Amino acid sequence: MNTDQWVDLLAADAAPVRRRAVSRRLLLAVAIGLPLSFAWMLLEYGVRRDLIQAMFWPMFWVRLLFGAAIALAGFVVVQRLARPGVRVRGAWLGLAAPVVVIWVLALLALLAAPAEERAALVWGQTWRSCAIDIAVVSLPTFAALLWALKGLAPTRPALAGAAAGALAGGAAAWVYAFHCPELAAPYIAVWYLAGIALPVVAGALIGARWLRW
Repeated sequence: MNTDQWVDLLAADAAPVRRRAVSRRLLLAVAIGLPLSFAWMLLEYGVRRDLIQAMFWPMFWVRLLFGAAIALAGFVVVQRLARPGVRVRGAWLGLAAPVVVIWVLALLALLAAPAEERAALVWGQTWRSCAIDIAVVSLPTFAALLWALKGLAPTRPALAGAAAGALAGGAAAWVYAFHCPELAAPYIAVWYLAGIALPVVAGALIGARWLRW
């Protein structure tokens, strides 16, 4: 059997792929993982007792939007990386934009605060556990996304894994915000970003092997 015959045999039962199959598969992974992440947060940490009151504070919404924006940008990037030949292009800017915004807000907050209060704005009361907690909360979504990517065709597996980590980490930061008592922009700029960075790094390392063809 020559090469042309082999190709014809492989293509004999080929069927068209459903429209938006990649996005559907990734959304299914998020639909599976995100409720599990939220359930873990509720069982392990619980919602902050003053949640209703906190909703009247602008930084509560800034923190929610920070996680949501990274998760949304991560979804755009990962669904492009999951398809061969599709360029990411400016979608990377979607991941950078919320980081730059929170860094600017953090800098303004530090400049406006008295010198003796600046350290407290960065360290808060829960810095020892924040990043790890966010990374743990991200695990269900992270695992579901890696499963979804394994059934797709990423040609840059490390980048695809990192983007999946950004999506899972951003979603976890959004979930964890319903528990976390910290609202200072410098704290979010350091510890929330560190919590998101952990699944990004893990995704790059795991994806380089797990998602390889």
